[in-house]
Formats: sequence, C-alpha cells, structure tokens
Amino acid sequence: MFVLSSGQGLPQIGELALAIVLSAAIGLERELRFKNAGLRTHALVGLGAALFMLVSKYGFFDVLGDNVSLDPSRVAAQVVTGIGFIGGGLIFVRRDAVRGLTTAAVVWVTAAIGMACGAGLPVLAVAVTAGHFMVILGLNPVVRRLRMHADTMSHLRLVYLAGAGTLRDALVTCTRRGFVVTEVATERVHGEIPDAGRADGHERAEPGPVGGRTVAVTLGLLGRGSITDLTAELSELPAVLAVSAGNGSDRD
Repeated sequence: MFVLSSGQGLPQIGELALAIVLSAAIGLERELRFKNAGLRTHALVGLGAALFMLVSKYGFFDVLGDNVSLDPSRVAAQVVTGIGFIGGGLIFVRRDAVRGLTTAAVVWVTAAIGMACGAGLPVLAVAVTAGHFMVILGLNPVVRRLRMHADTMSHLRLVYLAGAGTLRDALVTCTRRGFVVTEVATERVHGEIPDAGRADGHERAEPGPVGGRTVAVTLGLLGRGSITDLTAELSELPAVLAVSAGNGSDRD
C-alpha cells in the first residue's frame, strides 16, 4: 500500500501533515482575531490544496500510455481558481465599508501553502507561513503609526430641528476641530424624527413634535481630529436631536 511511486507513501503523508500544521497555525491567528474564517476553515483549505496537488502528481499514473500524455499542473491550476469562490464569500459590503479582504487574502495564501506542501516544497511552505505572520502581526504597528499621521475619512449623521441655524454651527464646529467637510447630504422630514442609527438614507421614522420640522444631514469629514469628541460637542447644540458617526475605512 505504502509505495512511493504510487503517491501513497510516508513522504506524502508527511506533506499532508505539514500542510495541516502550517494552515492550522494561520487559522489559529485568524480565530483569535474573531474573523469569519478561523482555525478549521484554514486547516481544511490547506489540507485540501495539498491533497489536490498530490492527486495531480500521482493520481493518473494508471492511465498513462504511448498515446496518453497528461499535464500534472492542470489540477493545481484549478485550485487557484476554485479558492477564489471561498475568498469571495468572505468579502461583504456594509454601507460604504468593505470588510473581509484581508481574511480572503489569507485563505488564498493558505491554499498556496498547502499546494507547496503537496508539491514537495516544504521550505517554501514554511517560509511563506512565516511571511504571513510577519505581514499580519509585524505590519500592524506600522499601519497604526501611519494612520496617526494621515487624514481619515468619516461620516457623521446629524438630526436637528430646522430653523435654528444648527447646520451652520455644526460646520463651524467641524472646522474648529480640524475637519474638512467634503460632502453634505441634507434631507428634510416634516413632523418626523428619523432614526439616526442608520446612515443609508432609508431611516425608520418615529413620531416627532407636533408641527415640528426635522432635518437629517450626513456630513463627509476628512481630518485627524477625534470624531468621538466632535460627536459629543455636536450633541450639545440646542436643536440637535441625535448624532451618529461611522468610519469609512475598510476593515479586515
């Protein structure tokens, strides 16, 4: 049964075991960060990719003949395409934020590591696994430091009673706190107070003051100031009914 030439020997089992170990290490890091794809997903992706490589290398020896020639890379090429469907399922969009890109990329790299193990390239597999941890863990402080010195884009939704000059005061407050207002979207609602918890323009309306007019404004802000402090200050304006803020940057 365990014959090297058949692809079912101890070396191949060792390659599968290495694929599980390396993939599980990557998956554990994702699991500890509470990502959608965790330990089991990455371990299975790496193991499956390694097995596909072994099947591509050894699984068709019995059909070879004088008139039959096979390309051992054909199955491996389909793994690269197929893993894209899993990665695509991890990416989703909420409002203006795209999430899951890094996790999808990690799954893609895990599949590549599994393929390297199945191809008999353990040194490359280990090196890429180490490179993964260097990028994910080592570059995080660099990214945080760069963000501290770069302007960030945020969106702030303000709901207030009309006729009190609140928008003017809000714009002045934003400018004073170091923000540049890049966009303003205004919606006037008669006799209703929109739910400020949503920022997609389709609010759930609730009863408001009789005869009152409310205005819902979404501001696009660019700057290095504290959006939390800005929100707190805007909530103190006399005619303001509700304030909510959201960061427009992409997330893992």
